Amino acid sequence: MSYSDIDNPSEKASVLIIGMGNVLMQDEGIGVRAAEELESLYHIPQDVEIMDGGTTGTELYEPMRGRKHLIIADAVNSSSASGTLISLKDEQVPAFFQTKISNHQLGVSDLLALLQVSGDRPAHVTIIGMVPHSLENRLGLSAKAEAAIDDMVAMLVDELQNQGIMLKKRDKPLTGYWANQAMLEEKEECA
Repeated sequence: MSYSDIDNPSEKASVLIIGMGNVLMQDEGIGVRAAEELESLYHIPQDVEIMDGGTTGTELYEPMRGRKHLIIADAVNSSSASGTLISLKDEQVPAFFQTKISNHQLGVSDLLALLQVSGDRPAHVTIIGMVPHSLENRLGLSAKAEAAIDDMVAMLVDELQNQGIMLKKRDKPLTGYWANQAMLEEKEECA
């Protein structure tokens, strides 16, 4: 599912942001929620596509193929304290996959290797993640992760600015689908 409203869907945007994670396991869904929040707060230019990657694997091959820049937002496993934000870029990314610090890394590392072999690997790859506080079976983020999501979104904005893409804030933020579902669950109105 793509969040972005792209005028010409037959042409791929040069930058793809994929929010990864299982939104049913609280902070494990931080990547999906950060990508959604980015689009909720900012007008996204046509050259940037935001996608909910969920927990998928090989289905992301085609969307990743031939991009200039791939940015993955995800929860990460690390010996760092819960809530620690992590940013890895380009040559740091292969080292990231030497130890399992993302629940989705096997699929992503395999996809990046396949893209490399096929000559379609993005020129730049960035991983922006947060060490989760809680992995309970709930839709909403933990209070601590919810309080820190703005910092993760700021890292996504900074990464885009480093690529020369300036975002304009929305006058009135949108409410993302998963944020809305978490609010409904909190009120016990979610299906």
